Amino acid sequence: MTDRPDVRATAPAGEPVDVLGVGFGPANLSLAIALQEDLPEADAFFLEAAPDPVWQGGLLLDGSNMQNHPNRDLVTLRNPRSRYSFLNYLFEEGRLIEHLNLPLEFPLRKEYAQYIHWATRQFHPQVAFGARATEIAVAETDGTPEYVVTCADGSRRRARSLVVGTGRTPFVPQPFAGLDSPRVCHLTRYLHTVRDLDEPPRSIAVIGGSQSAVEIVLDLAHRFPQARIVNYVRKFGLRLKDTSPFSEEGFFPAFTDYYYRASRASKNELDAYMRPTNYSSTDADVLHHLYALIYEQRLDGDQRVFVRGNSEVRTADADGTGVRLKVEEVHTKDVSTDHADLVILATGFRDLGPHQGQEAYPALLSQVIDRFQFDDDGYLVVEPDYRLRPRTDGTPPLFLNGLCESSHGIGDAGSFSLLSLRAATILDGLRKQGVV
Repeated sequence: MTDRPDVRATAPAGEPVDVLGVGFGPANLSLAIALQEDLPEADAFFLEAAPDPVWQGGLLLDGSNMQNHPNRDLVTLRNPRSRYSFLNYLFEEGRLIEHLNLPLEFPLRKEYAQYIHWATRQFHPQVAFGARATEIAVAETDGTPEYVVTCADGSRRRARSLVVGTGRTPFVPQPFAGLDSPRVCHLTRYLHTVRDLDEPPRSIAVIGGSQSAVEIVLDLAHRFPQARIVNYVRKFGLRLKDTSPFSEEGFFPAFTDYYYRASRASKNELDAYMRPTNYSSTDADVLHHLYALIYEQRLDGDQRVFVRGNSEVRTADADGTGVRLKVEEVHTKDVSTDHADLVILATGFRDLGPHQGQEAYPALLSQVIDRFQFDDDGYLVVEPDYRLRPRTDGTPPLFLNGLCESSHGIGDAGSFSLLSLRAATILDGLRKQGVV
């Protein structure tokens, strides 16, 4: 089967659709596939802010891999016979045998990005690209409530139900919040930023202790071999990722159900255990690569890459040549200063919640959030099928796709682990609500 024609969306803006998806990254792409395969009569449409989205475009580093089994793709756990599987993508692209011969445990991130793009192309008639949603409201038409989504260009779309899959908001630590400088970027803009530099930086600060932070440090060391690169980490050092198969069962659907039923206190305890499987930790291969690099530089008497543990940036001020940092040792309280031509924030993303570093709800829902319930701990009440619980009757169904780690656990993090099964759950929810 060949790809569908690459055409712009033609669905009439004035007619309500059954399902309107906001965002067309992997989460809503997986839902679009599920709708096509399991409920082709449903009238679905999607809005995507990027004119030509590239999955993890800012982090498609040379040699970086998926850290995820390739069969945990857009479809396979839901429908192993789907033509939208990663395996079939390789077959249609003529790379299946060659790929199977690769001496790699996981696929290259670049190849998975091409897989996502391949699947995305086949849904172009159902997507408006370059359509950034700016406001969501509820209005009544002939006595029936429906969503009205307004885009940046003033266009509007109407729908009987909404699925918000915009991805999580980048987390920018307080010292850098509001700092308007082209010399500071979040990891999501990493490659775009370094490729646009007028001249090589002499000093670089990388903030954070995640897998992405280590990958970025290694990429910077290769890209700018003469630069001084300092990785600032709040913990003692860089932690090895928990890859125990017992811990990895946190990415099983049974754990999602278990976590959902747990109290908030139990969720917090489970989070503390599960976080090293996905956050603030690093795979052994890149961690060992970085340690060996630093060792060899010390051996040569020319160390240019440093990891500063127990360190937290307290203030950051931009000047004409870069960013001045004041850094505190978290235990001794000693304060040092640094100056970086470039600062990369490998600081992750915000979860939904009431606490520091979280956001109470996706900002796009600000005009309708009063229609939905929060629990006594300040969290949005999300049903098992990812539908927000309304306060009163008359609110059309609204689902969150890929934003519900605080209610559904680590399997709802920004990975492919349960992506296709979540799409199936949302589809069942749409059925139960009588939308499709």
